Amino acid sequence: MENLSKLLEIDNSELARSVRFYLHGLRGGLEMALSELPADPGAKFGEELLKELEEILRSPTDKQIENDSPWEDVFEPVIANSSKLIRLKDVFESDNELRSSLGAFDLKSTADADLWKEIQLKLLRIPETLAQSWRDRTLSLAKEAGAESSKRSQIKLPFTREELLYPGLSGTIQASGLQLSAKTPLDPRVASGDGDLNFLAGVGSTWIKFIEIDTDLHHALKSVYRFGVKSLESKDEQSKYITALIDCFDRAKAAEENTDPAVTLRARIDLDEAIHSLVYLPPCDRDSWWGKLQQESRRTLNQVADKARKAGHTVQIRPLWGLYADIRPWSKDDLELDSGSKPGEVLACLRVYAKINEEALPGRVLFRSFNQPA
Repeated sequence: MENLSKLLEIDNSELARSVRFYLHGLRGGLEMALSELPADPGAKFGEELLKELEEILRSPTDKQIENDSPWEDVFEPVIANSSKLIRLKDVFESDNELRSSLGAFDLKSTADADLWKEIQLKLLRIPETLAQSWRDRTLSLAKEAGAESSKRSQIKLPFTREELLYPGLSGTIQASGLQLSAKTPLDPRVASGDGDLNFLAGVGSTWIKFIEIDTDLHHALKSVYRFGVKSLESKDEQSKYITALIDCFDRAKAAEENTDPAVTLRARIDLDEAIHSLVYLPPCDRDSWWGKLQQESRRTLNQVADKARKAGHTVQIRPLWGLYADIRPWSKDDLELDSGSKPGEVLACLRVYAKINEEALPGRVLFRSFNQPA
């Protein structure tokens, strides 16, 4: 980096000043990446690069500018850098189709890395066709700002398979991507053995991590709070929901050892409810990434129900969707929302209706308020 050092030592050079400001931003982005990915294979080289950057930025010329200029001026380009995606922000917020799926929203982030994350997380909640077209569009607008798609800086969520949820960015914008990883250990509090319960442990592990990274999440778990939908922004509410989720996993694992499959089925219905009670407002589209993963987890109930039938039990399982007036006889303690879909429609089936022999177990749903404008 000899030429770089020589460039930075040139007095009264706007080019040198611009490069120096860019290096400050690069150093900050690298520090953030290293803190998020300490076990990354490139972490060692990243730390060496960080030392080199710090050495370059300790040059006499750089110190002089820091001493002669206000502190804010030195980091002004980093602040300016956070607005490289301002066009993407404006386009995203003004799109009516997105607002139809996501409800009324304003993007909260100002820094580019946070803005990229916030937008990409929202795309996981909308219909997949629309989401994919927007993923392509976000990458196009990021490239206009000088950034490139990157798979190097990924936040990895524990799961039972590999799946890229969205890429990171490199170049003028440093932002982390997100992926499911079978190589990342499942949360030991929910980890289980083989089969579909292990898959559900992957879902539970991912849910716990998502709660940490997305402040838009809510829960509607009746055993924690039966009177409404609660935000998971606070640590206290997060702890309550996660504790209840883990308890459902413990009971489901214990029920696996029971010789009566009807007992196992009841425990798995409770676990299914806990998984489906992690929601957004308005609830995600069923054709979204979120919706599809929840449906995939719910289909595991069919296997448990089949085992109960083979053991001689009479079993009915019914997810509750459609008009609320039609499913009302099979549900209880439902919650009414003022946004999402059309008035009077079920927005989320939190708990399936089930009948095991002569015992009826009511379902539970979120539904759109009647007489509300669509």
